[in-house]
Amino acid sequence: MKVGVIGGGAWGTALAQVAALGGETRLWARESEVVGSIAKRRINDLFLPGVPLSEAIQPTGDVSDLADCPVWLVVTPAQHMRRVLEAAPTCPVALLLCSKGIEEESGQLLHQVAREACPGAAVMVLSGPTFAHEVAAGLPTALTLAAEVEAEAEAVRARLARPAFRIYLSDDVAGAEVGGAVKNVLAIACGVVEGRGLGQNARAALIARGFAEMTRFGLARGARAETLAGLSGLGDLVLTCSSTSSRNFSLGKGLGQGRPATELMADRRTVAEGAFTAPVLRRLADNEGVDMPIVAAVDDLLAGRASVDAVLERLLARPLRLERH
Repeated sequence: MKVGVIGGGAWGTALAQVAALGGETRLWARESEVVGSIAKRRINDLFLPGVPLSEAIQPTGDVSDLADCPVWLVVTPAQHMRRVLEAAPTCPVALLLCSKGIEEESGQLLHQVAREACPGAAVMVLSGPTFAHEVAAGLPTALTLAAEVEAEAEAVRARLARPAFRIYLSDDVAGAEVGGAVKNVLAIACGVVEGRGLGQNARAALIARGFAEMTRFGLARGARAETLAGLSGLGDLVLTCSSTSSRNFSLGKGLGQGRPATELMADRRTVAEGAFTAPVLRRLADNEGVDMPIVAAVDDLLAGRASVDAVLERLLARPLRLERH
């Protein structure tokens, strides 16, 4: 089975490297320099430098070259997914969504966006604790592949899974997506804790209380608690909140050190999805009556409505109560 990958960033390239272990893989990238560097030197100099790439990866700047690939791994930034899919001349049999976020304008999860953009395709979600450079290097990782039809998910898993790339199946598509979207916002908050020098105790507390927010929001959106406690939820949250390899954590660390969000985001080729997810997630939570104080604090920081000291004071002044999700 030929596999198409939509998006030539670090994560898209790492996934193409995995897919190439099982056969022909076509990688579409918007950036001509990415296509050129892979074609000529078998390296993505722009987004994944230093990692030799498989000869089975065929880079292209023309999405129509993926027309005969029955499955596409969609790794575009969340806010561009609809536009990229709608611009494609045809849709594949199956779309495996590998990006994380919520569409800002519509408030839709990405599987809902993909179904509108490609109504005939089977839509699935791949999510979990993954840093692109580790996956590309062949280091062990485990992910959740969520799909409503198990047979469709089995076929895709059979094509992609490897001993070091373990894929667990789920039918909770919304749960897999909510975990991946919310953890990006919480990672910004954990970065703030690091940048402000508030210590490991504070970070652990924030992860735990952030997970409570993720759970509340997920249950309100129809997710299952066990999915949120699994690889695509808690697993991804712990990884992203613990390392400067996370773009979202690095953004938060800069905020904690007193740098303005506009400066931190202007200098980035890669996208910290949590910065785009925070305002829409807060809006959705407010509309649905879901209490998400950490998400609200991150949104205020990014928008410049409050300082780090102000949001910390607000969070620490919250009333003491029973611990519950």
